[in-house]
Amino acid sequence: MSWHDDRLPALVLFSVFVAVTIAITTWAGRRRQGSPEEFYAGGRLFSPLENGLAIAGDYMSAASFLGISGLIALYGYDGMVYPVGFLVAWLVVLFFVAELVRNCGRFTLADVLVSRLRERPVRVASGTASVTVSLLYLVAQMVGAGTLVALLLGDTGSQVRTWTVVGVGALMVVYVAFGGMRGTTWIQIVKAVLLMGGAVTLTALVLLRFGGDPASLLSGAAERSGHGDAFLAPGLLFGDSWTSRADFVSLAFALVLGTAGLPHILARFYTVPTARAARRSVLWAVGLIGSFYLMTIVLGFGAAALLGSDAVRADNAAGNTAVPLLARFLGGGAGTTGGTVLFAVVAAIAFATILAVVAGITLASSAAIAHDLYGSLARRRRRRTSEVTVARLAAIGIGALAIALGLLARNLNVAFLVGLAFAVAASANLPVLLYTLFWRRFTTRGALWAVYGGLIPAIALVVVSPVVSGSPDALFPARDFAWFPLQNPGLVSIPLGFLAGWLGTLGGRERPDPFQHAETEVRALTGAGAV
Repeated sequence: MSWHDDRLPALVLFSVFVAVTIAITTWAGRRRQGSPEEFYAGGRLFSPLENGLAIAGDYMSAASFLGISGLIALYGYDGMVYPVGFLVAWLVVLFFVAELVRNCGRFTLADVLVSRLRERPVRVASGTASVTVSLLYLVAQMVGAGTLVALLLGDTGSQVRTWTVVGVGALMVVYVAFGGMRGTTWIQIVKAVLLMGGAVTLTALVLLRFGGDPASLLSGAAERSGHGDAFLAPGLLFGDSWTSRADFVSLAFALVLGTAGLPHILARFYTVPTARAARRSVLWAVGLIGSFYLMTIVLGFGAAALLGSDAVRADNAAGNTAVPLLARFLGGGAGTTGGTVLFAVVAAIAFATILAVVAGITLASSAAIAHDLYGSLARRRRRRTSEVTVARLAAIGIGALAIALGLLARNLNVAFLVGLAFAVAASANLPVLLYTLFWRRFTTRGALWAVYGGLIPAIALVVVSPVVSGSPDALFPARDFAWFPLQNPGLVSIPLGFLAGWLGTLGGRERPDPFQHAETEVRALTGAGAV
């Protein structure tokens, strides 16, 4: 690949998007960002359509655009568990979470919980879990950024990826520290429009290649995959063993249940003025996200049919570069003007996706640190640093830690990394949220058991799984301390989170306050007293 062929146009588009996002951040920063309501929730002034676009922008991450299509290009049918799971998860959000969370909370998940539970221990537990989930999600975006820019520069060496990850980390700190929720939301809206436009264009070009016939696309993908008809049947990624099947079920559980526990998604419901607006935001988001995931399936099979699974794997073993390579091919191939332009546009959109998503996640994690952890632990001090200042400082710390972890995990598939984040969210955040909203007898002790009883097993099982050691693709391939056979812990850790919350509630001497539960129930269902 010569500089003239691909690098310069894509780098120009990268630079344009970065300049636009910094301009948005500067514009947002001119507004008063000193109040928590403005910094965390953008003043609650966004319309359902704007918030729906921002939710879609938050959710359609590097894992969606790069990782999912790559997995489908490599493993066919088995790779579709990700888009199906991601989409079905929004039914849980729509029916059980969106309006109730908006009515009960203010800025974070912990705000919902403390409406009927003891504040300090619950905020510490919930804040810890939220930061953990956010870090796992951030790592996936960092890995995607390193892979994408290494491809763009024609250099897969570690130095290029290192500086890319550092640069993305620095930009996300700037977005959060200066733009707050208002700047982050508008960056998400711009990114969502660009991503949908790019996906529609590529999908149309793929279908035109096969005369608009999906059957022809699938048969072509099977033929060039190297697996024949097995490419269109389950078994390539998860295999036929009981361990592989259990991993499949574990991942499906995590994807379907994890969305309702993601801190940066829950934070979106506080940026609209009412619960009705929150529900309408979710409806807009579901329509956009559903359309997008249907298109990622077409792109994944299109990459297998037009490029071949072996060519995708040869460029990147995890399949993360399948979509940019497909774009270059559809435009006419390497060295052609059309191929150069389309490759540059898609690479820039993917990079924009990463920048926008890391901003949203960083804001959610810094809010958890400042509003929940710092707000609880420093409450007794007479002179306290303002929450917004702490949130800005926390963004710097989160950025540094995400950079370090992103460099460590740079060889893992980004969709797979997001699956781990969903598992932790479903294990630690979802049980305590549902129990608080729907179980009359739930207590503070049960809440602490639910959070830690899901969080600690989820993290521990990942550490002793093939993800970390014992396999060629592990973080530490030379070591082997993997005794847990599954790559995703959700099948074990999610039930443990619900079980721990139940046992903690029934086994303690604490008695729930029926008046607090009734107040929370009325507020959740009617919005009376909502902020």
